[in-house]
Amino acid sequence: MTSTTPSSAEPRDLIADTEAVVLVGGKGTRLRPLTISAPKPMLPTAGLPFLTHLLSRIRAAGIRRVVLGTSFKAEVFEEHFGDGSDLDLELTYVVETEPLGTGGGIRNVLDELTASTIMVFNGDVLGGTDLTRILDLHHAKSADLTMHLVRVSDPRAFGCVPTDEDGRVLEFLEKTQDPPTDQINAGCYVFRRELIAQIPEGVPVSVERETFPQLLAEGRRVCGFVDSAYWRDMGTPEDFVRGSSDLVRGIAPSPALESHHGEALVHDGAGVGAGAVLIGGTVVGRGAEIGAGARLDGAVVFDGARIKAGATVERSIIGFGARIGHRALIRDGVIGDGADIGARCELLRGARVWPGVVIPDGGIRYSTDM
Repeated sequence: MTSTTPSSAEPRDLIADTEAVVLVGGKGTRLRPLTISAPKPMLPTAGLPFLTHLLSRIRAAGIRRVVLGTSFKAEVFEEHFGDGSDLDLELTYVVETEPLGTGGGIRNVLDELTASTIMVFNGDVLGGTDLTRILDLHHAKSADLTMHLVRVSDPRAFGCVPTDEDGRVLEFLEKTQDPPTDQINAGCYVFRRELIAQIPEGVPVSVERETFPQLLAEGRRVCGFVDSAYWRDMGTPEDFVRGSSDLVRGIAPSPALESHHGEALVHDGAGVGAGAVLIGGTVVGRGAEIGAGARLDGAVVFDGARIKAGATVERSIIGFGARIGHRALIRDGVIGDGADIGARCELLRGARVWPGVVIPDGGIRYSTDM
């Protein structure tokens, strides 16, 4: 097999012949009710749309041209990012009108791709790996496909990917209960463009269950880049809160937040009352109001939300314009946009309140005292 790039090519030439594809078409059902009004990659994470952090990492690697594969609420992405010039990127948008899966979604953007090397990202992964190192390995190994793999303590919930001593991928095991390795699919792939053209057009295709196993069966050179850098799938409320907190505290790197690390991030136009405690990587959005004596620990408070005096919010997400009443307790919960949680309510252990719902004062309690 021959390399797609001459061995004498300079690193800058390789980057210039690389484009990125970001798949952002999912409905984000695990994060409902927040994703009823906004696609998951556009939810505020450390005060910025999550996709901003990923696009900033792509630009930091030297890649200029990015194609976004959109579907659910597709218009929101272009309305916010436009042509990408604010991030020093060239953005193109391709809408997926019918669900096509991961492989079909990649194939759907082929007509917009011109580079020889295509770096594909799942749009809901927060990572800290230096992307240039993945590209360097891809070219050094003359790979057809390179997969980013990370080591996790419990790989059973992920695609498990064993490799040999030379880094060649041996097989792809999707969510097996007896994984032979702790290496999992991290949701970032480097393709030779020709391989994308071979994915069936216009039909649902899973890269995990169809494309990758087929490439291995054909004897293609599929390599794994393995590391232990920061990595988090942001698909659940717990992971979303943790990821936002880690960005604020500097545990998760982001070029979009280089100037701020600390226990809390309070955005312009927000008000914080006397004696309020903000810790654990809490984020307070623009125009939000935090009452006197409130305690926020690992909270993600979207723009315009109001948290009244004495309330406690722990490891929870408070949607746009929501209101949390006096001395209420929200722990490990999700409060939808515009919801109104009455004074002294207690919402614990995974409670989700849909947008606009009103819960009266003391309407939900776990303890008997008022």
